[in-house]
Amino acid sequence: MENLNNLRHSCAHLLAAAVMELWPATKRTIGPSIENGFYYDFDFENPISEEDLPKIEKQMAEMLPSWNHFEHKEISETETKKLFKDNPYKLELINEIVQKGEPIAIYKCGDFEDLCRGGHSENPSKDIGAFKLLSLAGAYWRGSEKNKMLTRIYGTCFPTKKELDEYLNMQAEAKKRDHRKIGKDLDLFVFSDLVGKGLPLLTSKGTTIRRELERFIVDEELRRGYEHVVTPPLANVALYETSGHYPYYKDTMYPPMYVDEEKLILRPMTCPHHFMLYKSRPHSYKELPIRFAEIASQFRYEKSGELTGLMRVRMFTLSDAHIICRPDQIKTEIKKVLDLIDFVNNTLGLEKGKDYRYRLSLGNREEDKKYYKDDAAWDKAEDILRQVLKEMNAPFFEAENEAAFYGPKIDIQMKNFSGKEETAFTVQYDFVMPKRFNLTYIDEKGLEQEALVVHRSSLGAFERVMAFLIEHTGGAFPLWLSPIQVQIIPIADRHQEYAQKVLEQLKSSNIRVEIDNRAEKMQAKIRDAQMQKIPYMIIVGDREEEEGKIAVRTRSGENLGITTEEFLTRIKREVENKS
Repeated sequence: MENLNNLRHSCAHLLAAAVMELWPATKRTIGPSIENGFYYDFDFENPISEEDLPKIEKQMAEMLPSWNHFEHKEISETETKKLFKDNPYKLELINEIVQKGEPIAIYKCGDFEDLCRGGHSENPSKDIGAFKLLSLAGAYWRGSEKNKMLTRIYGTCFPTKKELDEYLNMQAEAKKRDHRKIGKDLDLFVFSDLVGKGLPLLTSKGTTIRRELERFIVDEELRRGYEHVVTPPLANVALYETSGHYPYYKDTMYPPMYVDEEKLILRPMTCPHHFMLYKSRPHSYKELPIRFAEIASQFRYEKSGELTGLMRVRMFTLSDAHIICRPDQIKTEIKKVLDLIDFVNNTLGLEKGKDYRYRLSLGNREEDKKYYKDDAAWDKAEDILRQVLKEMNAPFFEAENEAAFYGPKIDIQMKNFSGKEETAFTVQYDFVMPKRFNLTYIDEKGLEQEALVVHRSSLGAFERVMAFLIEHTGGAFPLWLSPIQVQIIPIADRHQEYAQKVLEQLKSSNIRVEIDNRAEKMQAKIRDAQMQKIPYMIIVGDREEEEGKIAVRTRSGENLGITTEEFLTRIKREVENKS
């Protein structure tokens, strides 16, 4: 992986060299390697467009043969500033390097030299087998909206053309499965600038999917001993000052609202609310564990450039829960949580190890400001999570410095169709909040003891899981989640009355069904139903009406020769089994 990152970083240099050759007045900034490729940010004198990318690629190809070695040299602050005297972005970077007391490094390849920390391929002309510039985007300098908007050019490269072609084919397929495109085509959700960025509006069809997911998870959690509660989506700022979230998450929280004598804020998380429920009365050791669950709306500020359809939004709804337990119960409770997560994912058609895996997110003992200082508690908590993952044969990897400030966690890393991983939801071991909120219970000797807390989500944010499911299924949802389960297609107007009778029969069995009564040909109606990914179509004509039967067709094109009763039995079983 390191070799591939070095290769792509070298290609970012090559991109910058080509741009400077074509547009010498351009001011270049930075160009790192990233997952699946690289980018470079430029301040162009005149805007460029996607149409310019082939021209840049051609220039890169012409320059590449002479790029056979990166020459490294350290030069003085004066020399470097003279080299980049007309580039305010590089001068800003140079000043930062000097302030840190680090050496200033320049890397040269071909006739192009750039300020850089290193990490290049040994021989770019031989190592870079194939590259492709992918897209343009706007990007604020240093990621701050207060700074100037630059032009970011994204690209990728591989050691061989075959690898590049495979990647581009996968990306093309992923583009077809983009949940934003499919969501629009299937009329599942919309956005409105007047409502606000990152605030999706679910249509009736999108709401049906959300409602079925919510019913599924609430029923399953109730079966597993959770108590579902409802708490308000805002709270006094003092609640988050007590929890410690306010200083840690202040930048991702919304501004406080002053109402009468109170300073209120939209909640970014639900745990403090659940702790106050627990504290409303004393608890015996016999009552524990107590599992508070909630379908909870939460609000977090995401930069506008990071908002991505349903994947990244500014208000989301989480299948949230907090388990308050004794120390001797915590390992068992975490195992039960992972078992629930596996059950949920399996029901949604996601395969462990293929579609998702676990990340053990660890803390850093040296970062006192970011993590609560208690080395022994951190060691114990991390060891318990590691033991659980190993005992459950869970596919996992470890990541430093990814923990929450109050304890380590297990992140469920979900892979989308293009292969990119996102954190879908988490299981967190918390030994800090019980201290901050004095969460205690009375033990068998009548003494007060401190509890432990497990934060968990069984399904994750509904918005994000819907995005994953849309891309995973390509919009062809399983029957139980399909907004419309059956489309009745009358062949002619004279069959409308019989179609209505069939519709009433299906509706009485709680089947989501519609009639396509448009003045269109039957084949056009069938094609449109297939485009809408409707699982079943019922065709009714003269013969069906005379015999009191139905002709059933699946969205894959299979014709089913079954009676109405047989069809109802089949569809009910399919919904009940969530198959």
